[in-house]
Amino acid sequence: MTMSTSIFTTLFGLYSSISARRDFRRGKFLLSSNDRFSDLCSPSQEARKGSMSKELTCSILIGVTTCNEFLLVDADRALAYITWISSSPSPLGKISPGRSSKQKPFGSFFPISAVHLSGYEMRNSARFILSLIPCLLFQLGASDPIFHESFDVSFQGRWVVSDKEDYQGVWKHSKSEGHDDYGLLVSEKARKYAIVNVLDEPVDLKDKTTVLQFETRLQNGLECGGAYLKYLRPQEAGWKPAEFDNESPYTIMFGPDKCGSTNKVHFILKHKNPKSGKFVEHHLKFPPSVPSDKLTHVYTAILKPDNEVRILVDGEEKKKGNFLSADDFDPPLIPPKTIPDPDDKKPEDWDERAKIPDPEAVKPEDWDEDAPMEIEDEEAEKPEGWLDDEPEEIDDPEAKKPEDWDDEEDGEWEAPKIDNPKCESAPGCGEWKRPMKRNPAYKGKWHAPLIDNPNYKGIWKPREIPNPDYFELDKAEFEPIAAIGIEIWTMQDGILFDNILIAADEKTAESVRVKSWKPKFDVEKEKQKEEEAAGSDGLSGLHKKVFDVLYRIADIPFLAAYKFKIIDVIEKGESQPNLTIGILVSVVVVFVTVIFRVLFGGKKRAPVEVPPKEKKSAEAEGDNQGTSGEKEDENEKEDAAAPRPRRSRRET
Repeated sequence: MTMSTSIFTTLFGLYSSISARRDFRRGKFLLSSNDRFSDLCSPSQEARKGSMSKELTCSILIGVTTCNEFLLVDADRALAYITWISSSPSPLGKISPGRSSKQKPFGSFFPISAVHLSGYEMRNSARFILSLIPCLLFQLGASDPIFHESFDVSFQGRWVVSDKEDYQGVWKHSKSEGHDDYGLLVSEKARKYAIVNVLDEPVDLKDKTTVLQFETRLQNGLECGGAYLKYLRPQEAGWKPAEFDNESPYTIMFGPDKCGSTNKVHFILKHKNPKSGKFVEHHLKFPPSVPSDKLTHVYTAILKPDNEVRILVDGEEKKKGNFLSADDFDPPLIPPKTIPDPDDKKPEDWDERAKIPDPEAVKPEDWDEDAPMEIEDEEAEKPEGWLDDEPEEIDDPEAKKPEDWDDEEDGEWEAPKIDNPKCESAPGCGEWKRPMKRNPAYKGKWHAPLIDNPNYKGIWKPREIPNPDYFELDKAEFEPIAAIGIEIWTMQDGILFDNILIAADEKTAESVRVKSWKPKFDVEKEKQKEEEAAGSDGLSGLHKKVFDVLYRIADIPFLAAYKFKIIDVIEKGESQPNLTIGILVSVVVVFVTVIFRVLFGGKKRAPVEVPPKEKKSAEAEGDNQGTSGEKEDENEKEDAAAPRPRRSRRET
């Protein structure tokens, strides 16, 4: 049945229902604006009462429609909207999954029933007919899907898995998590996947609106991999679907891709240059990013005959561009008029240096290129109490040679080293050396100053010549879509594809989104909120467990010296739960420090205060503070005289 036949049948049945006043009285009930239209013909069922309720009687089945909102008017009241979501397939025909709707009668239409008012006389039946105009206009605006794959049944027989050696990933017909809805599942990690569905007839994209749409759900997230579709152009003679791979030529590539710095919803057009005959990839600039959650998302690309392209994510426009604009596609579809001459070469005497060393400059006589960058500070003095004869580390006197130590096999035994206890109270041990300071005479290697180059000609560029591949274009020339393929490499499993659609108008795509995607998304979104709320409650329980463990750690005997400090820190953490991680780290640091000291016998050195060096001043006694520059000089000298950092303990 064609669209016009369906509309005619609807109007004819409506006219018959009103004029003949045929009343089959299958059921009488009250209908409100919140009732499902599928309940209209249910016998002995009373719908919810509402402010706009009317007593209605079901009449005859008169046709099919794509309307999601049926508009009802009577002589006494204003408009009442009845939202209808059909839960059962049409008895007049159902679209076969993954096949062109043109081969099935009635396409995606669903049955409705014409109704008339019982108990109220229709004083003006024309008003009732006029009330259906919005519904009929919606039906006129929408059309059958050109292709719709819902994966309600197994993909076997419609989709062909590539038998190329590189593609070892296993495709599965699987339910989406938390739903009874099926999809095409990427079932294994770190695999290449390839599968293709050859259309019964190629889809022509020229001079018409075309909508490409599909759903994908990243059930385990996506760290590195693709979830895009390839819309293949007609292949060469002899090509077999089982040979599908990354070299199979496509017209459009569309969908999510994420790995490293790449995070985008690709839209790539392969456009044929009419002059050269070569196909060139043109990437949409600044495409939208991929949603980072694990919900079902629907991606839509709308191609218009006026060269406009729109990218929608979950029905919301994220990017709009023009195929012929150089600002929207890289490289532009229309090549430049001129190109650099590939045969042009830079002359040998072409000087591109803007600055050159001054040939007349001479190095100053007092310039010492051999002077070191640092020299010893001759003014530094060894701190009092420095122990020159004491080493920083000594053999551990309490260490004993293990009984099972074999000198022949294990070598000569050496006692482990510990910090020299005599150095703890001294400013330093070992040989004292003057610290280094910057050499004021250091100037480094001399270079002649730069001057303007009198022979400078600028940066050389080859001359421009007419581009032999240049062409003018009024509209983008799309190749037909002969097949739909998924060819991806991904490190994550759990990627689910569903409701792959090619349509000739936006309303059809919107209808599929409303019916197929939106209910799933709403359920998943609500579940996500519940999990986030449960997660915050669970965190409080986790806090309690963490603090219980910390209290037990504080009771460990060898931490007795630190017990009260640890408990004090824990109590502060209990009053401020957001500090739990910091508290935990602090206690672990204390615990590890004590264990280290017990095992190796080392002691933490107490900070040594070095008495400040008294300097003689010839300046007036009135200025005790001095300038900031003088203070900095004093600090530098004191730092220079301070002991150098000791070496780290040798490994035992």
